[in-house]
Amino acid sequence: MNATDRPYLRTLFLHPPSYDGFDGGAGARYQARREIRSFWYPTWLAQPAALVPGSRLIDAPPKGLTLDDLRPVAREYELAVLHTSTPSFSHDVEVAEALKAENPTLRVGFVGAHVAVNPERALSTSEAIEFVARAEFDFTIQEVARGNPLNTILGVSFRDNGKIRHMPDRPVLENMDALPFVVDVYKRDLNIEHYAIGYLLHPYISLYTGRGCRSKCTFCLWPQTVGGHRYRTRSVEHVASEIAVATRYFPHVREYFFDDDTLTDDLPRVEALARRLAKLGVTWSCNAKANVPYDTLRVLKDNGLRLLLVGYESGNQKILNNVKKGIRLDAARQFTAHAKALGIKLHGTFILGLPGETRETMEETIRFAREIDPDTVQVSIAAPYPGTELYRQALTNGWLTGDALVDARGAQVSALSYPHLVSSEISHGTEEFYRRFYFRPRKIFAIAKEMVADRRVLRRRLVEGREFLQFLAARRREPQNSRADA
Repeated sequence: MNATDRPYLRTLFLHPPSYDGFDGGAGARYQARREIRSFWYPTWLAQPAALVPGSRLIDAPPKGLTLDDLRPVAREYELAVLHTSTPSFSHDVEVAEALKAENPTLRVGFVGAHVAVNPERALSTSEAIEFVARAEFDFTIQEVARGNPLNTILGVSFRDNGKIRHMPDRPVLENMDALPFVVDVYKRDLNIEHYAIGYLLHPYISLYTGRGCRSKCTFCLWPQTVGGHRYRTRSVEHVASEIAVATRYFPHVREYFFDDDTLTDDLPRVEALARRLAKLGVTWSCNAKANVPYDTLRVLKDNGLRLLLVGYESGNQKILNNVKKGIRLDAARQFTAHAKALGIKLHGTFILGLPGETRETMEETIRFAREIDPDTVQVSIAAPYPGTELYRQALTNGWLTGDALVDARGAQVSALSYPHLVSSEISHGTEEFYRRFYFRPRKIFAIAKEMVADRRVLRRRLVEGREFLQFLAARRREPQNSRADA
């Protein structure tokens, strides 16, 4: 029988249960519990699921599924593909072992940046993991699901007679239009009401129009481990066709988010995409760098753009240079002013604890955020993920305080500590940042105005406000600075 004629294995794609509210195995790059409960779509799993007929995608965290809920499911499948991450890996291994115990014939494979970086270590962790699909794993998994022998599949690592074997890398996918639509899998397997992000309209849908990022930021996980630094894109018509299908499947969706690392990397393309989306009458948002020129911003706004998620990272130029951000603060200020003048909403992301951080530079960043005043902010702690330049720098310079990137609750902690700035000071800096940014009369008034204008927003903000205050209270209960964690 020809390999292409074989029936596909009954395949389960699983984002495993982990910490309560943990969103680290899905499409998001923020691999921790958030200050406000949020869930992104498991797009990286939905993509290969769309290539495997008869498959099923289970996204356990937003559905609140436990391991006990999943044990009976294991009996129904021949192959299980689990998306893992650095913070959740030990939990995910336990899930794999439990599924294997329930169904000893089940073949289990892991995917994700964590195992792509060190597949040998991942496979050595547990006999339950039969294989790891490295880097871009869509067509690798399709071949596994077809029942092809592992020793014929590019991009896979596996055990062979007690030894770990690595097949050659799969060539980078150039024809992005070869990927099927993920919204078909969303429609089949997901409840879109479960997915919510505080700064996006609800319900929303997110997907990718391309992979890779031209920026060289030392801390960013995905371009350095999976996507690469060339921005490979789907055609505008291919994206528009998927959005058209989505509008038929989900007519109540209020916003589409394009989760490309930097959709604005290709200005002519993003302008063409915006004009094509306008014909569909959809509202959309995307990730952007703080350097988009005014003329492009105007085209995007005129054609349905509502919000930009912008990685400002720091208010100190030296730190931006240290992490190869490729942005000047004066340009970021001008970009922000242009976006505001056009009525584009901004969600600003900032990071504390990057190389060069001091108490003084953290203060600079807080002042900078208050000055440019994006509509909402996310404040993260610098996370040295294996496979990134930041991780290699931390090892070389002795900055690592340990392997943990999250605490027992799944909330982010600082794994970095400097001679002049200990890890607990970095962690507590997030609480100070949020408090000083949001607890201002102008910001409180803006949020109240938004709530009064829309009852749906009112209900969401009340819930989010309670969660946010609980997050701040938990931060205050953490141990105060101590040189012991240096």
